[in-house]
Formats: sequence, structure tokens, C-alpha cells
Amino acid sequence: MRPEPRIPESSIVVRPEPTESATYSASTRLQAAGLLPAVALFEQAAEQVPLPAPPQPIVIADYGAATGHNSLKPMSAAIEVLRRRTRHDHAILVTHTDVPDNDFTALFRTLADDPDSYLRLDQASFPSAVGRSFYTQILPSKAVNLGWTSWAIQWLSRIPEGAPEFHDHVTVAYSKNEEARAAYAHQAATDWQNFVAFRGRELCPEGRLVVLTMAVGEDGEFGYRPLNDTLVAALNDLVRDGLLDRDELQRMVIPTYARSEKDFRAPFSPKGWFEGLTIEHLELFEAEDRFWTRFQLDGDAETFGAQWAAFAGAALFPTMAAALEGGVRGPRGAEFIRQLEEAVAQRLSSAPEPMQIPLASLVLVKRGSQ
Repeated sequence: MRPEPRIPESSIVVRPEPTESATYSASTRLQAAGLLPAVALFEQAAEQVPLPAPPQPIVIADYGAATGHNSLKPMSAAIEVLRRRTRHDHAILVTHTDVPDNDFTALFRTLADDPDSYLRLDQASFPSAVGRSFYTQILPSKAVNLGWTSWAIQWLSRIPEGAPEFHDHVTVAYSKNEEARAAYAHQAATDWQNFVAFRGRELCPEGRLVVLTMAVGEDGEFGYRPLNDTLVAALNDLVRDGLLDRDELQRMVIPTYARSEKDFRAPFSPKGWFEGLTIEHLELFEAEDRFWTRFQLDGDAETFGAQWAAFAGAALFPTMAAALEGGVRGPRGAEFIRQLEEAVAQRLSSAPEPMQIPLASLVLVKRGSQ
């Protein structure tokens, strides 16, 4: 049996664009893939949601906040819109949620210190945090005016119970084990239904939730194929070099799932609504690989490989390290992550190619008094 890893529910793109980058600008400093179009949807939602009368605060929920970097631009944009609609001293409560293992200290440091933090831009905004899974109800019913989540709900709530192990890949999307793929698809469907149901309870009437997440491309592609293939090869190198046991490798899995348009719409069929929610907007699109864009500008293959490896190191490797004897905090956890990041960077640098990044953006609306 595969041990149960600690599964995150956090945004998986958390590193700001460095100021020395060739593609740096004020507008792209915190641009995770697909983030800016979703922020535009969030601004529109902020224009449309009904606002409570003071002194009752306006409540924004940020689901899967991680360290907060991907929350800065959307929260600031929405607060700016809301502030135009209400008094300068009308309190805005921003609740950032994540699982209990999240680094909430880093989150609050980001909010306190980052120059793009909404706390620096609006004196009547107040942050809070909740350490609970968003596959449960987190906030009181009918309490949330505006909700946001980016790059978070692709994480499954758990490894599917009874799912067979697959040893040909670390990502089920690229496994040839059809039974395992079916088990993960079933778990993903259950998780999406639960996520939507609990947000339907939490949103106020006419409240809105904007979702940005991984999707399956129109060609059925999961995406990130060069990264995933490189990761498998690098792991096998670590087995060859003795840092990783074959049994540990066979336990490693990245518990993410990319949904299709049919998957997103499933809970709302056949009537078009579920727990009071309807889909106002649903778009599947291909996001820009900004690391590849930079490589085309400067031809720096080493930086291209290092950036993708750092992304994977922060987002994926700690979950994989849970399969080690002793886990991610064991004696080999940090060294495993370091060597794996170096190996992935070297392989990607030797043969750079762009990543396909299929994403979906959704706007869900709580209709009427439900």
C-alpha cells in the first residue's frame, strides 16, 4: 500500500518575477501563468457583487493561498474596484485559506512586506487565515461576497482509496494504467463537486467565485510533457546513483488532476445549477510559458532549465519526498529535493522546449436568495 502523503491545496506558482528578469515589468512581476486574464474576471466580479451596508464588512475569500504571492495582484485589484463602490472606511475582510501544514508565517510576511500587498494600498482592509481544507466548509454560510482561487483545486483531497499503484510515471495523466486513471478521475469528480457545494453554501446571494486551474487541452493533452518526462528520467538517475530506492520511486505520485470542460460542468447538469450556483463563465485556454518567452529573448538555456526546475521544486518535490523513508523532513528529504532540482534543471537546459499549459477560468454565481 502506498503511504498517504500530505497533500497541499496551495497555489503552485508562487515565485514573483525577479526585477532583473528580461521580461520584468511592474505589470508582470507576479504574473503566474494565466493569472492576468483571471484577475480581469475578478475585477468584473467585484463590480457586480452586492455589498453589505457598513459596518458589516465586505468578505473576500482566497482559497489555497500558499505564501500569498499569487494573491497580491487579484486581491489588490478587487479591493480597488470595491473601494470605488463604497466608503473609504468600509472594512474589507480578506480570509486566506489553506491546509494546516501551509506556511502561514510566510503568508503574513508577504502581506506585511511585499510592496504590492493590498495592506499597503488600502488602510481599511484586514487579513485573516483559516487552516482547513477547502473540500469542507470553511466559512459561515452566506458570509462570502467574493471568492478567488488560482492554481489550487488541481490537487486532489487524497490518493484515491483502493487505487492501484502505477509505476510507469509520477503523474497519472501520463500513466498507461487505465484502472488507476479511472480511480483518479472519480476522485477528481468527487472533489470538484464538494468544492463547488461548500462554496455554494458560503457565498452570499449574488456572490461570485473566480477559479483559475489546470485543465485538459482541446487535444486531450495534460500539458507540461517535457517537464514530466524529464522528471521521470531524473528520478531514475537518482535510483542509479543510490540516493533513491526503487521501492521509494514506485511510491511517488503527484496527486494532481486536470479537468475537461465536461468535468467542470458535471455537477451542474442537467438543470444548470448546483447548491445555488451557476456557471456564468467557463473558458479553456493555453497560457503562455513565460520561462520560454524569456529564453526566446535571451537564449539563456541554463536559466530556462533552472526556472522550471525551481517551479517544480517548490510546487511538487516536497509532496514526492513524502514517499521517502522518513518523509520530506527525514535525513534525505532536503538532499533529495536539491539533487532532483539540479538534475531536472540540467536536463531541461540541455534541450529547451516550450511547455503546453492548458488552463481553465470559471466564474460561479450564487443566484437569488438560495
